[in-house]
Amino acid sequence: MRGVERMPKLQGFEFWSRTLGGARHVVAPMVDQSELAWRLLSRRHGAQLCYTPMLHAQVFVRDANYRKENLYCEVCPEDRPLIVQFCANDPEVFVQAALLAQDYCDAIDLNLGCPQMIAKRGHYGAFLQEEWDLLQRMILLAHERLSVPVTCKIRVFPEIEKTVRYAQMLEKAGCQLLTVHGRTKEQKGPMAGTASWEHIKAVRKAVGIPVFANGNIRCLQDVERCIQDTGVQGVMSAEGNLHNPALFEGRSPAVWELAEEYLDIVQQHPCPLSYVRAHLFKLWHHTLQVHQQLREELAKVKTLEGVAAVSQALKLRCQEDMSRQQEGVRPAGNLAAFHWICQPYIRPGPKEGSKENSGGRSKRALEEEEGSVDGLSKNKLKKQLRNPHKTFDPSLKPKYAKCDQCGNPKGNRCVFNLCRGCCKKRAFRETADCPGHGLLFKTKLEKSLAWKETQPGLQEPQQVRPGTPGGFSEVMGSALA
Repeated sequence: MRGVERMPKLQGFEFWSRTLGGARHVVAPMVDQSELAWRLLSRRHGAQLCYTPMLHAQVFVRDANYRKENLYCEVCPEDRPLIVQFCANDPEVFVQAALLAQDYCDAIDLNLGCPQMIAKRGHYGAFLQEEWDLLQRMILLAHERLSVPVTCKIRVFPEIEKTVRYAQMLEKAGCQLLTVHGRTKEQKGPMAGTASWEHIKAVRKAVGIPVFANGNIRCLQDVERCIQDTGVQGVMSAEGNLHNPALFEGRSPAVWELAEEYLDIVQQHPCPLSYVRAHLFKLWHHTLQVHQQLREELAKVKTLEGVAAVSQALKLRCQEDMSRQQEGVRPAGNLAAFHWICQPYIRPGPKEGSKENSGGRSKRALEEEEGSVDGLSKNKLKKQLRNPHKTFDPSLKPKYAKCDQCGNPKGNRCVFNLCRGCCKKRAFRETADCPGHGLLFKTKLEKSLAWKETQPGLQEPQQVRPGTPGGFSEVMGSALA
């Protein structure tokens, strides 16, 4: 089944108003969390545009199963308009992936906002924001070759002026819609802080394409205030949406209402159990702080039915709590509503007291100091309990001899002093054997030639180098025919 037919390729505000229907309420791309079932739930409750989870362009190009699992099998007429997001750092790979996806969506988005360590190791997301020449080439090539518009999601620089120039560069390269997360790449986790709407407002004034704002969105009032303060065309929600999918409706229903509706959708549009469990942990977050035994049960269940049973048990606990609730009593802790009501999660900031006590040292440094007299972290202590003979002393780790060609560990019994990969290439090239790696090219060739000699009527093959016409591969092929 292919994607629904779309209008001719539009640009800028025409694309936003006609293809995207002037969407103002947007569900963010979230890894393992903005899957089809969650998108459909969000659309039922006020979302007007959704993004897929971030997909890896290189894997999408080379792996048919990855394409099938993450996009092709999820085509659904109700799931439009839809933008597919990729992470990439190579123009050709990005465009190849986009070409494979463009028939199933309304636009292709380039992720330039992921601040996580995996993005740093993979060299994508927010860690490309200084490579303007590369980004220009990626956007320009996609703009020229795709039949759908290309969009970008970015994080800001500390300086408003540099952020504005960054946005203008992307617009000039061919970006047709820009989502601006008002935090820098360093603002994440406990250090997230508040998103800067001033940066977003400055970008909106400086570009001639639609802009979506991302950051500080916990309720519908935040959405309306953001649009009014920044002048953006739409507002994107990630964490707020995960804790209350009815955010764009301006409602805060009982958690079980949305949990049961989501589980019903998952029955029709299955997804990995890990996604479902993660969603219920978010929805039931505040209740699980009260009923922690059920938190452990939710973490252990292995089936969708088991997850639904735990959710039902949480519902019953909440209804018991409601029946015992005395009039005039306020919610516990800092909650704005009782724990069984969908509401935002206020992420705690870094503890100032712990910094003072530790002199600003990291959590890992403190753990290693407190872990044991040997300076082992908690994780290393756990490993040592499982294996008492395990050592973490670098001086006691075995030293491996390196391959003469690539630097990987070489085989101890390799006749060429190479790793297996390099040895295989050389042994094939020279028609040689390496018993240490179990490579017997020479032996197999000799056996195949001997077998040919015993077959009457067969033409005797000529001895030629492997890789040439009539060479080793053809001889072996005929021997096995």
